[in-house]
Amino acid sequence: MPYDSMTERSDEDLLAAYARGEAEAARALTQRFGPLAFGHAARMLGGDRAEAEDVAQEALLRLWRAAPSWEPGKAKVSTWLYRVTANLCIDRLRRARSAPLEAAPEPEDPAPGAVAGLQQQARADALQAALDDLPERQKQAVILRHIEGLGNEEIAVVMDIGARAVESLTARGKRRLTELLGGRRAELGYEDDE
Repeated sequence: MPYDSMTERSDEDLLAAYARGEAEAARALTQRFGPLAFGHAARMLGGDRAEAEDVAQEALLRLWRAAPSWEPGKAKVSTWLYRVTANLCIDRLRRARSAPLEAAPEPEDPAPGAVAGLQQQARADALQAALDDLPERQKQAVILRHIEGLGNEEIAVVMDIGARAVESLTARGKRRLTELLGGRRAELGYEDDE
């Protein structure tokens, strides 16, 4: 089947086509879900692009392995992939906490750019540092809700918790982010609306 027609098919149809051996379905799924898995992993891993690429590749490999036994209607492909990506990230974060300091990668040397670029980077760094200060479950809920744009019901499926627990985690995470970032508005270049 031509690739152009693949892009219009549903996620489940593409996964079933891949399971039947249609190579173009894998390409379409990779283009559709690769950026999603990478973006979620990058945010969960504090912006570490190399680790995020590894996680995204592993998550997609697990999707390919799951394709032959996929049960249509049981879960959305995107929800399943968010869950697998998040679990892989949590595993890496836990291993990193127990690794000796010598095993830590050297920090990247960010190249300075224009003032706006620096300010944007300062904002992104401040947000990432604040996210990293949250407990893992709060961090995951806040990222899925406010950065990835998922609804509470889908987040509940990804995190394997109830919708009320999602609301609670998200609310507590937002309050903590407000505490951490509230006093830095002027430093980060935000005009005070009051």
